Amino acid sequence: MASRPELKVDDESGFIKFFRSLPAKDGDTIRVFNRGDYYTSHGEDATFIARTVYHTTSVLRQLGREPALESVTLSITMFRNFLREALVKLGKRVEIWESIGRMNWTVGKQASPGNLQDVEDELGGDIDAAPIILAVKISAKASEARSVGVCFADATVRELGVSEFVDNDLYSNFESLLIQLGARECLIQADGSGKNVEIAKIRAIAENCGCAVTERASADYAIKDIEQDLSRLLRDELAPAALPQTDLKLAMGSAAALIKFLQLLSNQDNFGQYQLYQHDLSQYMKLDASALKALNLMPGPRDSGKNTSLYGLLNRCKTPVGSRLLGQWLKQPLMDVEEIEKRQQLVEAFVQDSILLSEMQERHLKNIPDLYRLAKKFQRKAANLEDVVRAYQVSIRLPQILGTLNGVMDETYKDPLDEKYTKSLDECSNGLLRLQQMVETTVDLDALDNHEFIIKPEFDDTLKVIRKRLDRLKHEMNVEFTRVSNDLDAEVDKKLFLDNHKVHGWCFRLTRAGSASIRNKKEYQECSTQKNGVYFTTNTLQGLRRDFDQYSTKYNRTQSGLVSEIVGVAATYVPVLEKLAGILAHLDVVVSLAQVSAFAPTPYVRPKMHPRGTGSTILKEARHPCMELQDDITFITNDVSLKRGSSEFLIITGPNMGGKSTYIRQIGVIALLAQIGCFVPCTEAELTIFDCILARVGASDSQLKGVSTFMAEMLETANILKSATKESLIIIDELGRGTSTYDGFGLAWAISEYIVRDIGAFTLFATHFHELTALVDSYLAVQNFHVVAHIDSERRSNENEGQRKVTLLYRVEPGVCDQSFGIHVAELVRFPEKVVRMAKRKADELEDFEGKHEKGVVKATMEEVGEGSKLLKDILKQWRKEVEEEGLGQAQQVKRLRELIGGNNELLQNPFFQGVKAL
Repeated sequence: MASRPELKVDDESGFIKFFRSLPAKDGDTIRVFNRGDYYTSHGEDATFIARTVYHTTSVLRQLGREPALESVTLSITMFRNFLREALVKLGKRVEIWESIGRMNWTVGKQASPGNLQDVEDELGGDIDAAPIILAVKISAKASEARSVGVCFADATVRELGVSEFVDNDLYSNFESLLIQLGARECLIQADGSGKNVEIAKIRAIAENCGCAVTERASADYAIKDIEQDLSRLLRDELAPAALPQTDLKLAMGSAAALIKFLQLLSNQDNFGQYQLYQHDLSQYMKLDASALKALNLMPGPRDSGKNTSLYGLLNRCKTPVGSRLLGQWLKQPLMDVEEIEKRQQLVEAFVQDSILLSEMQERHLKNIPDLYRLAKKFQRKAANLEDVVRAYQVSIRLPQILGTLNGVMDETYKDPLDEKYTKSLDECSNGLLRLQQMVETTVDLDALDNHEFIIKPEFDDTLKVIRKRLDRLKHEMNVEFTRVSNDLDAEVDKKLFLDNHKVHGWCFRLTRAGSASIRNKKEYQECSTQKNGVYFTTNTLQGLRRDFDQYSTKYNRTQSGLVSEIVGVAATYVPVLEKLAGILAHLDVVVSLAQVSAFAPTPYVRPKMHPRGTGSTILKEARHPCMELQDDITFITNDVSLKRGSSEFLIITGPNMGGKSTYIRQIGVIALLAQIGCFVPCTEAELTIFDCILARVGASDSQLKGVSTFMAEMLETANILKSATKESLIIIDELGRGTSTYDGFGLAWAISEYIVRDIGAFTLFATHFHELTALVDSYLAVQNFHVVAHIDSERRSNENEGQRKVTLLYRVEPGVCDQSFGIHVAELVRFPEKVVRMAKRKADELEDFEGKHEKGVVKATMEEVGEGSKLLKDILKQWRKEVEEEGLGQAQQVKRLRELIGGNNELLQNPFFQGVKAL
């Protein structure tokens, strides 16, 4: 670790005084101070950085006397690592303070998860997902439905989106929108009193979706100037008043707050650069935060294995723009069967042609830079000659990509490829021809081998003279290089090298094995020792290096005007670069999906898609795409049948650890894969289109927020019941575990019956409430399935009692399993034998107790329960009337009730009443 720079004592005390006078900040904001070639942070922020970036508090030092101020130092590299960790992974906000005089500091840059504009250069484009920031405004009155208006921005591609819709009291549509957009930050109206229930709900949903929440004053949402602001920002020729989006008043209020927060109007480079569009929430499948977690859609902040999430599995993209688009596709599965089939056709073209797939991935796409960020550098006037060359290098690769696509001979795939890629790429290639010609005329392409970006010397007489002098100096360096190699008897380019070091400039390098040859020789001066060898120089080389640096600086100064002109001309090609970025991103994602589909342990198949509202979901030998790639796992395949009217609601019972959760989740994953246009892990597949996937899985308690496991479960289930439609896919895993057995079962039965009878959604319900399987007697759409376990009985050698040996087969078959094998799991994890024996004994006692009470109880269907209840209710009404009219005593009341019941043969024969009577 580099040594820590020290502050002078007077500067130190003055800074401490200044730091302690700063206004208070919220806990999610971190302050960093730019000291020129390093950064510092202090107080609680220093402790946070020490723990999250350095993973140790030993890097902290104390400034000043008691009470001392903790401080941490960050090199430029560590500062960039800190930015990525804080902004991208942890959702923090960062203030970067700049010095404007002695003990005078001001906030120079600010960044938040959704607003990375000020720190884009420091992040270097190392961001997996686009930093979407969203503002929301709601209108909720007791007598009316809740209206929600949002505006969101992606500053990377300079887009503004708006949407306005009606929502329920749980704001499930708003949650789906956050998921679809992958929003990183959410602006909400400030609630000074803290009593606005609706704003509190919005905040909770945003935080649950992983959004940083920022409060803004209500005045920021005023729309009086919004049309004027949009007219300056938008590139559309239409006046904002003529755009249909401006009629969305709530969305326009959100747009006003967002424009002010991002300070878009304070930078003239933004004028005329933004596009406005309206996001249609119903265009894509809806996903909630629970489904996102249940399906392991995106990697968590600490996930290391690439196959632990669906995004990690599918992301074989070679370009940053492709990786970001894949994340967007996963959160926005399509609902239009024609669009899905178009994507499938493109994926199939690459699956069927392995040479085309390999050429595209390994030869073409891996050399494409982040074109959106490159275009934005030109727009911000922050580009240099290197950026021009990068745009040029993309342009000269386009004919090669076109040549590969034109080589496809199969007409089945040639037309779709031409329509989506070839024609558009050809237009972009022609659009960049003049840029290509300009670069070849003006830039010294030969110097690129030395990573030099310079104008051709023959382009200017002064440059020509300086270049000749530089070439002469380089020749003299090579002469000295040869002399030194002969003196040291070191073979050129094997033991001895002439390097242009980023710190020492031109110098010699010896491999570590040969470094002993320069020791104790005064003519050789060591510069530094690094992993790749020892850097050293001579007096002659030092003189030549000084002259070379001087003339190089002069060359750069002379060419600077020409470079500015070239960069200015290249900036006019930004629209072409942005269009090209979109085409190549789409191509990259399709090729990535094809690569995963073709090279899975068992190749994926193209599913047949039924239009929304028609067809069934039938999967043969289905697999979980992430699970099958885990080490030491041989995945057991299972069939799935979700047929309209006959098997819409599947109840899955079976042993703990038997594979119930994997089975129901893999169906959700396969449905989502199919609707993004990917092939699916089955041998045969046909699917209907689902409008949303809703999930209730796992024990996700949030104790810090005062929400218990059971409360979290009920909130998620309430969202399902209010959001689901007949075309939804519902996944429920172990509902009702957080309360008493009877309450849990009652809720599970009522919820299941409501879904079957009133919603009619396709549902997969994994449960240990074996009594729930009785639903099959009442509803044709319900089917029972169970996970198979093989049970042996064998004698222990040292004991007389029998022991069950359970083998889990991970196979799903029709029928009911009436055992859970929870104690078997305890044995697997090596519970103390005494505890296991006691558990078995208590379980047997409970079974005997329940068996005694159930003896003689006749099982009744739901119709018989209804009939029996009505008959009993009628008798009780008649009995009460007679008691009140005749003033019967207690004994007479009992006698009369027995007479009424005994005289009603229909009631006595009712199975429900027989069960009540037996109890």
